[in-house]
Amino acid sequence: MLEEAGVRVHGTTREQPLALFAVEKALLRPLPAIAPDLGTWARGRVHRDCHVQFDWCFYSVPFTLIGQALWLRATDGAIAIYQDYRQVALHPRGRKRGQRFTVRDHLPPDAQAFFAHDRDWCVQQATKIGPACAQFIERLLADRIVERLRAAQSTLRLAERYGAARLEAACARALAHDSIFYRTVKTILAGGFDQQPLVGVESTTPYARAARFVRDAEDLFGVVPSSAVH
Repeated sequence: MLEEAGVRVHGTTREQPLALFAVEKALLRPLPAIAPDLGTWARGRVHRDCHVQFDWCFYSVPFTLIGQALWLRATDGAIAIYQDYRQVALHPRGRKRGQRFTVRDHLPPDAQAFFAHDRDWCVQQATKIGPACAQFIERLLADRIVERLRAAQSTLRLAERYGAARLEAACARALAHDSIFYRTVKTILAGGFDQQPLVGVESTTPYARAARFVRDAEDLFGVVPSSAVH
């Protein structure tokens, strides 16, 4: 630049570039302290769950865009998603594989209703039914897995068919047998077992804690153990 390209006459301006630079130099601004983040562009298709995958992370977009191919602009701190030239979503950039960033308004109406009935809502509704139901729902949701939120909602909906009193009794029976599953409560109600008295006494010995509801052979099978004949 200093010895060759800058001193020869430019083919378009017919002037030396270094001579023009002497005029422009006073108008230049200093470089920024931090280099600008130009970002990375990528193409991604919207999955059926309203999310686009980029760099092993998932970002939500409006559900009306399911199946469409969108542009993503990834910077160090954010992910911007565009449909043609219109920005449709903006999320912080994920740093761990499998991270999901979801805006509830992006989901279809039925999914929004599902997540509106969150953990706090389920516990609140269960408390209205009774202490056993509240304890059952709290234990069901104790592991913080979204899939069990659906099980909690389904359990609470059983009150619409069987009534709150029967659901409370069914939850108490499921707790007694340490079977914290929606299917357990549903089976108890469908079979009318909630209307039968609980049989079995909890053992206080450490060995029997895992099997504390096991009954004697006579209770289970209607026979007397051979050791008891004498």
